[in-house]
Amino acid sequence: MKVLLINGSPHKQGNTFLALSEVAKTLEKQGVETEIVHIGTKAVRSCIACGQCAAKQLGQCVFDDDVCNRIVEKLDSADAMVVGSPVYYGQPNGAVLSLIQRMFYAAGAKVKNKPAASVCVCRRGGATAALQTLNMAFEMMNMPIVTSQYWNVVYGCTDGEAALDTEGMQTMRTLANNMAWLLKKIHADGSLDYPEREPWARMNFIR
Repeated sequence: MKVLLINGSPHKQGNTFLALSEVAKTLEKQGVETEIVHIGTKAVRSCIACGQCAAKQLGQCVFDDDVCNRIVEKLDSADAMVVGSPVYYGQPNGAVLSLIQRMFYAAGAKVKNKPAASVCVCRRGGATAALQTLNMAFEMMNMPIVTSQYWNVVYGCTDGEAALDTEGMQTMRTLANNMAWLLKKIHADGSLDYPEREPWARMNFIR
């Protein structure tokens, strides 16, 4: 079993990385492989709703000039996902939102049924709003959301401060233990017997 952790901060080894590292270390202790991937500091395109990924059944975004498809490739070997982001104006980093929107639209089949969690790091406030924003994408993809003893929030501003948030770090470890437990239950007999679902009855409000 493997969990892909996405560091949605422009700082490769900042406070978001510290929070995700605590999750990763605990997962590894539970026998679950992990990989932390950084989205980097280069521009990440927003979805332009061209629909080419679906029309051509690409399984990835038609634009291949940023980190999106590199991370899409990693979804094949991942059994679960954790997305971490700093909080900007009560919202996740715009780059990680663009990544998730394109990734899920173009390659949604690769994440369906896989457990997921979001982690937000903030100086003072706005983390719960940012957390909810990230979780909404998981809900639309039929991804079981893994919880903890509290919202998956860590506090810290300057480099290394997140490590001083003892409750936040404990929350990360609890999240990791819960995710490891769920993964082991899902993979217990090797059958991956996911729920049978009705075809999506999509309906627009205005016809």
